[in-house]
Amino acid sequence: MPYQSTNQLPDSVKNVLPKHGQEIYQEAFNSAWDTYKNPEDRIGDDDRESVAHKVAWSAVKSSYTKSDQGNWVKRH
Repeated sequence: MPYQSTNQLPDSVKNVLPKHGQEIYQEAFNSAWDTYKNPEDRIGDDDRESVAHKVAWSAVKSSYTKSDQGNWVKRH
């Protein structure tokens, strides 16, 4: 279930990430959704959606970090 817009992202993403972070998440999720559609392409027993969410969070974490206050901020 790829996301057509950032408005469709889960609240756990929309409510914590800035707009640019949401865009990274959406793009990475959609790409992983396509890449890992076949179970044999996945490591472990995770389903397609779980893998796509993990990939998306990993992509976000390459550009953003959580501040001491708990906010997601762009890495320098």
